[in-house]
Amino acid sequence: GAASVVVGHPLDTIKTRLQAGQGYGNTLNCVLTVYRNESVAGFFKGMSFPLASIAVYSSVVFGVFSNTQRLLSQLRHGDPSRAPGLTDVALASMVAGFVSVGIGTPVELVKIRLQMQTQPYIEANIKLKPTVPESPAYRGPIHCFRTVLQKEGIAGIYRGAGATLLRDVPGYCFYFIPYTFFCGWIAPDGSISPNPSSVWLAGGIAGVISWGIATPMDVVKSRLQADGVYLNKYKGTLDCILQSYQNEGLKVFFRGITVNTVRGFPVSSAMFLGYELSLKAMKRDQTETNP
Repeated sequence: GAASVVVGHPLDTIKTRLQAGQGYGNTLNCVLTVYRNESVAGFFKGMSFPLASIAVYSSVVFGVFSNTQRLLSQLRHGDPSRAPGLTDVALASMVAGFVSVGIGTPVELVKIRLQMQTQPYIEANIKLKPTVPESPAYRGPIHCFRTVLQKEGIAGIYRGAGATLLRDVPGYCFYFIPYTFFCGWIAPDGSISPNPSSVWLAGGIAGVISWGIATPMDVVKSRLQADGVYLNKYKGTLDCILQSYQNEGLKVFFRGITVNTVRGFPVSSAMFLGYELSLKAMKRDQTETNP
C-alpha cells in the first residue's frame, strides 16, 4: 500500500488539480505549472496522511474482499478454500467498496484539501478573475483534519462520502473482477499463488479499467472535497453534478481520465504484487512453523 502511494501520488496531485482546479489547459500544462510554481515538492503535497493511513485502508479493503469471498464459498459450497465464482467476486467487491468509504473518505478529503489549498479560487461570480490565496489554510494533515472537524463537524470530515460510495462500489467491481479474470487467463495452471509477472500485469490492467470507469464520480468527489478550502459552492453530490454540467458540459466528468488510467497501472501493480507476495510469505512462515 505504501509503495502504491509513493508511485502514484505525483500523478494523483495532477489529477486532482485538473479536476477541481482552475486555469489548466491540459495535463502537460498542469505539470509544468505545478513544477514552475511549487517545484518538485508540489507534486507530493498531501502525501503524508495517505502514506500513514494506507496500511490500515489496504488491510481493510483487501481483508474484507478476501474474507467475504471465503464466507460466500463456505455458504454456497461448504468449503471456504474453494475458488470463488464471478458472482462471489462481484459481491465481495461491492462489500469491499462499501466498507472502504468509511476509512477512505476522511483520508482523501485531507489529501485533496492539502493539494488544493495553494490553488486560485473564484469568490462568487464564475466570470471574475480567480483569487490566489495569500497563505495556505492548513499547516499539515493533522491541522487540516482538526480544522475541518472543528468548523464543519463529522459531516465535514465525510464530505463527498456519497460520491465516494458511487465511485468505489462499481470501481472495486471493475478492480477485482478483471484482476481475477486476467490472473486466471495469464496463469491458466490454476495455481493458488499466481507468479509475480502475472500479478503485476493483471493488477495493472485492472487498475486501468477500474479508474477509467470511476473517473466521472471521482471528478465529483474531488470537487466536493476541494470545495470548502475557502468557500462552499456545492450543496451536495447532485448539486455538484448539475453545476459542473451546466458550467462546463459533459466533458468535465472526464477530466483527468488520462492521468487516472496511466496512474492506475503502476499503482495497482504495486498494490496487488505487495498483497500476493505478503500472503505467500505469511503462508510460507505458517508452513515452516507448523509443518
